[in-house]
Amino acid sequence: MARTLLITGASSGIGAATAREAVAQGWNVALVARSADKLETLAEELGDRALAIEGDVTDLAAVEDAVARTTAQFGGLDAAFANAGRGLKTAGTEKADPDDLRGLIELNILGLLHTARAALPELRKTRGHLVLTGSAAGRRHIAGSVYGATKWFVHGYGGNMSEEMREWGGRCTVIAPGIVDTPFFDEAKPDKLKPEDIAEAVLFALTRPAHADVREVFVMPTG
Repeated sequence: MARTLLITGASSGIGAATAREAVAQGWNVALVARSADKLETLAEELGDRALAIEGDVTDLAAVEDAVARTTAQFGGLDAAFANAGRGLKTAGTEKADPDDLRGLIELNILGLLHTARAALPELRKTRGHLVLTGSAAGRRHIAGSVYGATKWFVHGYGGNMSEEMREWGGRCTVIAPGIVDTPFFDEAKPDKLKPEDIAEAVLFALTRPAHADVREVFVMPTG
C-alpha cells in the first residue's frame, strides 16, 4: 500500500517539487495551499495519487479538515511536511510593518504548529514522520533578521519534537536549505539551489529505514 504525505505550501517551489518527487517514488500526496488554481494544475499533472486541498495553515480548523480529507481519501497519513512559510516585505524590527510582522509569525510559527497539531494523531497511528522547513538562517545569526528568528524556532521545535516522537516510534526532520531559486525571492537565483535539490533531501529523510532517525538535513549552494 502506498504511503501518504501531506505537504503545506504545496502550490509552488519546494512544496511542489517535493510533491512531484514523492509521487515519482510511489507516494500519495495531499497538496495544501491557499492558491487553488495552482494546486489544481499540479494535482492534474500528478494524477490520481494527488489530492488538492485549498486551505490556510494559520487557521487550525482548515488544517484539521485537510488532514481529515487526506485520511478519508488515502486511508491514513504516514508523513506531514510543514513547508508553508514567507519572509518580510521590509526586513528588520524597526522598519517592518507591524501587520507584516504578525503575518510572518502567524505563518512561519503558528502555521507550522497547526500542521503538527493536526497531523500528530494520525502520524502516531502509523509511527509516522514530521518534516519541517527550517533554513540556513535558523542556524546562524543574521543582523536584524526576524525571518531568521522564526527559523531558529523551527530548528528548536524540530529537535524537541524528535525527542517527543521517538517515544512512540515516530521521527521528525528539519530540512535546512540555504538560498533556493523559488518564488520566495523577487529575482531569480539561477546559481543557487533548486527546489528539486530540497525535494530529494525530504525524500531521503522519509525513506530511511526505521532504525535511522535523520533529524536535520543542511543543504547549501556551492556558489
